[in-house]
Amino acid sequence: MRPEQQGIEMVVLVSVGRHPITGRARRADQDARGLELALGLEGRLPGSRIGLLHAGPRSDESESALRGYAGMAAGAGMASGGQGLESLTLLEQSEGADAISALADHLAAAMPQLVITGTRAERGEGSGWLPYALAERLGWPLVNGLAAVEKVENGVATLLQALPRGQRRRLQVRLPAIVCVDAAAPAARQSAFGPARRAEIEATPVAAELDHELAEWPMVPARKRPKRLKIIKAASARDRFKAAAAKAEGGSGQVLQGVSSEEGAEAIFTLLREEGVLR
Repeated sequence: MRPEQQGIEMVVLVSVGRHPITGRARRADQDARGLELALGLEGRLPGSRIGLLHAGPRSDESESALRGYAGMAAGAGMASGGQGLESLTLLEQSEGADAISALADHLAAAMPQLVITGTRAERGEGSGWLPYALAERLGWPLVNGLAAVEKVENGVATLLQALPRGQRRRLQVRLPAIVCVDAAAPAARQSAFGPARRAEIEATPVAAELDHELAEWPMVPARKRPKRLKIIKAASARDRFKAAAAKAEGGSGQVLQGVSSEEGAEAIFTLLREEGVLR
């Protein structure tokens, strides 16, 4: 007997992104890819429902970005046979509040089967720590680098995880679970302007917990670190091309196995000193 595929409850965590050139608020690329993945899964699993969830301050700038996600889902349910976007919930907090507690409490009460997030935010800390903190709070498994959800059968999701150099790994995880998408996930569709403007945002004020660690950090614009150039010494153009296209090999790295935590920490500290990260 073939396992039955049933509809599932999905929540996509969305954030306010930042355009890399103009700096204007927009939908975040990775979060939009997560919603695209959820919409595709909804079309293959009849009866599925999608909710959008965001925690942060309410302003004209944030609402404009959040409506961009709602414009993606407009009409998607009718086109795919699903129900489309179920809700767009804003957990309203003051600036600088810790979003992890509010999100964890909301998800624990709602109990969706699948929570989809981006790998990291485009503004603020951008540390990528939030999905892991939520998984620890809720006690749910977490899979990062998600490229696709192949199927969901009897409470078990079969996932395709992206690995370096274009490789893929198939995993099975029992729901509920949290999954993180990045650039390997399908690109997001365009947002429809009219439905995005008409979308209603359900704002729910929540108790704000000050993020004390963030308040102590200095915020400066990020800059790209210079890349090391590989010096190629070859007599002919053919040899230079072969050297430039050659697969990168490991250098002076080492694999530590069966060592104590103190020895591992000492090796990491030494590497950071050699690379100039710590001075």
